[in-house]
Amino acid sequence: MDTQPRQPAKPLRADARRNRERVLAAAREIFEAEGVFAPLDEIARRAGVGAGTVYRHFPTKEALLEAIVVGNMEALIEEAALLCEAGDPEAAFFAFFERMVEQGAANRAFTGVLTRAGVDVRSVAGHRGRDLLDALATLLTRAQRAGKVREDLTAQQVKALLVGVLAGGDWLGGTQEDRRHLLKVVADGLRLRE
Repeated sequence: MDTQPRQPAKPLRADARRNRERVLAAAREIFEAEGVFAPLDEIARRAGVGAGTVYRHFPTKEALLEAIVVGNMEALIEEAALLCEAGDPEAAFFAFFERMVEQGAANRAFTGVLTRAGVDVRSVAGHRGRDLLDALATLLTRAQRAGKVREDLTAQQVKALLVGVLAGGDWLGGTQEDRRHLLKVVADGLRLRE
């Protein structure tokens, strides 16, 4: 058993960081258009880097998918922080609620491949999953204090409703229209009636 303390990862050089971001952007674009089974060589070509650069940053497709999922979560957390500064707590909460459903639908293919490969997606998400739930809780509390959202809900319950919208949308056929209709019905139920 290795008892050596782990050294923190060295920060990437600026050019390596740019290459990594180009690979991630190309991968997101290709995976969304062609599915998660697109070859890594095509991602390298689209990113304008060599295949070795892709494999240096992401030795497996699963590592690349993990980075995309984590990056998507981090973007949602940043978006929630910006929405917390918005003047209208109701609009901020429902905008984030809708955004989480859209992002959840986009992430399902990625997380499905990871799960089938034996990756524990919750451990990949790590503290970001908790941070995302905290961000949702902050927006929910603001909307509740403003008298716009039911006060008998927790962030965990709202997340369960988000999962339900995604599962229900899949059951109905997986179209964006189905998800949006379910989202509207759930959002109407979350609003506090005056």
